[in-house]
Amino acid sequence: MTQDGVTVWETAVLDGGPADGLRIRVTDRPGVVQVTRPCAVENPPAAGPAVQVAAIYVYRRDLRVTTEPLRYGFDAVSP
Repeated sequence: MTQDGVTVWETAVLDGGPADGLRIRVTDRPGVVQVTRPCAVENPPAAGPAVQVAAIYVYRRDLRVTTEPLRYGFDAVSP
């Protein structure tokens, strides 16, 4: 956000992993973004609340890139 209260959106590109090449819009240049992909649930429990499962992928910002598009690289060892 700028000093006058306006939110600034920037374009970023994800490198590697399951979202390779995906272009996203971010604010405030977050250090990490998380991508999730739903997983199919086999034999869900008959009683109780519905269960959802998602695979989680982490992308970390490349601090060497200071202009658009920002770049986020896949972190294969996280989480």
